Amino acid sequence: MFRRLVGAVVVLALAVGVTLAAEIRGVITKIDGDKVTFTEMKKGKEKGDTKTLPLAPGAKVVKGKFDKTTKTFTAGDALEGGVKNKMFSKIGDKGVGAVIVTDAGNTKITEIRVFGGGKKKKDK
Repeated sequence: MFRRLVGAVVVLALAVGVTLAAEIRGVITKIDGDKVTFTEMKKGKEKGDTKTLPLAPGAKVVKGKFDKTTKTFTAGDALEGGVKNKMFSKIGDKGVGAVIVTDAGNTKITEIRVFGGGKKKKDK
């Protein structure tokens, strides 16, 4: 009986932790070590607050894929080099579009789903 109660509490805690994690759609403007500075994007093209959050140990950096059925960005393949990828070392004025997933307390970044960038130009 006690084991069932403990198991139920653990499952409940995990479920609450997952639901409290935030997915923030924004533009990454700067990465300094393990600190990521980004501007939150509201509906439309309206910009929100600029925030700086640290990366959690083992944070994933992946290419985002748009799922047409759910109309959300899902995780794709891992980005080679993580935040040390050249995409982040040469961030332009427009920044890098991404979905930033935080932990339950919104204190650390657990995943970055990068999107945009368009198609590669063919050599002529």
